[in-house]
Amino acid sequence: MRLRILSAIAVGYLFVSPVWDCVSAADDTEQVAFFESKIRPVLIEHCYECHSATSKEPEGGLLLDTREGIRRGGETGHAVVPGELADSLIMNALRHDSIEMPPDEKLPDHVIADFEKWIQMGAIDPRDGKSAMIRRDIDFERAREFWSFQGIASPAVPAIKNASWIKNDIDAFVLSRLEAAQIKPVDDADSDVLARRIYFDLIGLPPTPDQLDAFNRAMKQDPDQAVGSLVDTLLDSRHFGERWGRHWLDVVRYAESTGMERNGTFTRAWHYRDYVIDALNDDRPYDQFIREQIAGDLLSYDSIDQRNRQLIATGMLALGPKSLNETKKEKFQMDVVDEQIDVVSRAFLGLTASCARCHDHKFDPIPQSEYYSLAGIFTSTETLYGTSKTNGNRNPGRLLAINGESVSTVAVGGGAGGNKQEKQYRTQVKALEKKLASLEQQLKKPKNAQTKVATQKRLDETRDDLRRARARLKQATQPDDVAAKEAMLVMAVAEANQIGDTKLRIRGEPDEYGKEIPRGFLTIASLEKSPDLRPEQSGRVELAQWMVSPGNPLVARVAVNRVWQHLFGRGIVNTVNNFGANGDRPTHPLLLDHLATQFVRQGWSVKDLIRTIMTSHVYRLSCDDDADALAADPGNELLWRMNQRRLEAEAIRDAMLFSSGRLDLQPPTGSPVQRMGEGIIGRNLKSDDAAMQQVSRSVYLPILRGGVPEMLSLFDFPEPSIIGGVRNVTTVPTQALFMMNNPQVIESASKLAQRIAANGDDPRDRVRLAYRLTLSRTPSESEIDRVLDYVQMTQRQLVSNDRLDDDESNEFAWAGFCQTLFASSEFRYLN
Repeated sequence: MRLRILSAIAVGYLFVSPVWDCVSAADDTEQVAFFESKIRPVLIEHCYECHSATSKEPEGGLLLDTREGIRRGGETGHAVVPGELADSLIMNALRHDSIEMPPDEKLPDHVIADFEKWIQMGAIDPRDGKSAMIRRDIDFERAREFWSFQGIASPAVPAIKNASWIKNDIDAFVLSRLEAAQIKPVDDADSDVLARRIYFDLIGLPPTPDQLDAFNRAMKQDPDQAVGSLVDTLLDSRHFGERWGRHWLDVVRYAESTGMERNGTFTRAWHYRDYVIDALNDDRPYDQFIREQIAGDLLSYDSIDQRNRQLIATGMLALGPKSLNETKKEKFQMDVVDEQIDVVSRAFLGLTASCARCHDHKFDPIPQSEYYSLAGIFTSTETLYGTSKTNGNRNPGRLLAINGESVSTVAVGGGAGGNKQEKQYRTQVKALEKKLASLEQQLKKPKNAQTKVATQKRLDETRDDLRRARARLKQATQPDDVAAKEAMLVMAVAEANQIGDTKLRIRGEPDEYGKEIPRGFLTIASLEKSPDLRPEQSGRVELAQWMVSPGNPLVARVAVNRVWQHLFGRGIVNTVNNFGANGDRPTHPLLLDHLATQFVRQGWSVKDLIRTIMTSHVYRLSCDDDADALAADPGNELLWRMNQRRLEAEAIRDAMLFSSGRLDLQPPTGSPVQRMGEGIIGRNLKSDDAAMQQVSRSVYLPILRGGVPEMLSLFDFPEPSIIGGVRNVTTVPTQALFMMNNPQVIESASKLAQRIAANGDDPRDRVRLAYRLTLSRTPSESEIDRVLDYVQMTQRQLVSNDRLDDDESNEFAWAGFCQTLFASSEFRYLN
């Protein structure tokens, strides 16, 4: 009987509702970026000397400096076979199995793991021709002819024929393209489908039956008012930040451990998670959101709470993976800096700037020198990520201790800054006091009004710098452990003891120095004069200022494209993290610029942007097919219908718990990783399996690198060491097996069966309630008949086999039906 029920669930998983192939495949661009940042630098450093076109005599006839060469292999066979680890001889060499390469040392485990991941992803390799140091003569004026490097336009709203179809300006831009292609949009989605779409898109939970009824009544009276009112209500819900905060955490590779060969815990990462959720709920302007994450420790503030919030925001720069086993301090630092450049450039600019670490960017106008202009900003920044000096951790970090008005850095386990810090801070205070006195004298006798204004500005800035320096000095002179007691410890960044420019690293090698490169920004993303950096600060304030300035053509476009992607399943630019030459071109470039322009004009409000998109007509379209439209635009690039989308793992889990009545909607305090404590997972710590069973929302589950909760990983949760943006969508047998056998799924099905049983004795009403709780629709009479036939058949067979009594067989049968709903494709997809 168990097999019969499981078979029914498996059938339900595939066939309860048809799922059209409306989900686009993951783009190769992310894999190219992975190759450029993880694979090519290793090949250059360890392999090209003996296996490249510049080698005197390539050993074994093997060339590794081109795609053709690495796949052809040498005398012993293919070096790389995409997707096939066992057949890729390079893995034997790296593991030092039958071959030992490099011969003098085995590469670190995390590097070998990167090669494994690369091959499993298909070994995407953009290299053509012979390898050489890439030096490009970049004509920036010509490079700015590329669409994303041009200034953001404010295009006129197109005139269209069918004006009655228009709800707002978005529809005019979309319909103008459809009319030009002679494609008609499909009909609108029915109100049940639209309600489910709006609820999941905004808060990641299904509507209750009462909420469905209220929306349906409102739609009959005034559809525009009904949609607008529901969108406003859900934007004001605190669950909005939980839903949209998780989107942003994908982008900034949020995790609660270092990953790599020694997986140390980030016990305080959760403060940043909560910051993101609060920022989205507060509708913090996106330009301020950027400033806080890049330079929150250097911004002015009106209250201690604001200061603390801004300090926590900088944790974004500290969250990346760390090689705690790295013995070379210089390499460790430059790897951290590279990861910070990568997340900042891809998250905010949509550029893969880290690909210029070893050479000029091969595809985009980013010279290697400008990579090191950015690197100098981050080498002048101290990254406070924590991890204790235990279990072989060669690179322990500090944390920021916030205690009332005082702020200091502490080693994990206690201790404020030592004598070296105290000396450094005293020097800074004296220098600033001297500068302040000089400026005050200049202000008394200004040469002219213009000089007076400029001097006053410098005076105010110096006073702010002096206040911070004195606060740091005060903390550095406290006795050991004073700063850590009763303090809130957070991951963050701060100004480094040594601030200055850094030298270019030849071929990206941390200890092979070229000329010193002044700190600065990317020329290609500067359409106006960039802000001057203050020599006594890292430059992070100016970096954030440059990003959100009117002369930056990328930031607003990248931001609105991310929002569009989450609401339509595909961005106007499909490669959401890559607006460069290797990325996709926009399907609606005028619409993208219109949205970006309005986004900035409306104060960088993410909620206003979402409201505008969701109240458009194009958002209300159904997922229905149209033969003529499908023939003309099979990929739905012109948006003649809504794309059908699979829910993310978190939304699937939360919806199961919510519909069964098990979901705890109260945000938990802290994280299970904090309770696990400091240490190395797999050595002195084990992941807390009990924590994975908590019934709070999925955004609060512990996210350990190498230990993502099973359900999340099965349903394509992104690798938390890699910058995300668009999730993969797979359909594999292990997902069906999970929905059949996982105790949490079975428990939720049982609780849902009990919930619908409490609704009354009428079995047809039970079926209706189950459908409305899980699928947000009323079942047809034939569907009800089939369910009741299944329930009665199951009951009879259980009783006749003396397996269960009448009551037990009844509960078991109804629970099996509920589990089939959870396993259905209709439950997992948005129409």
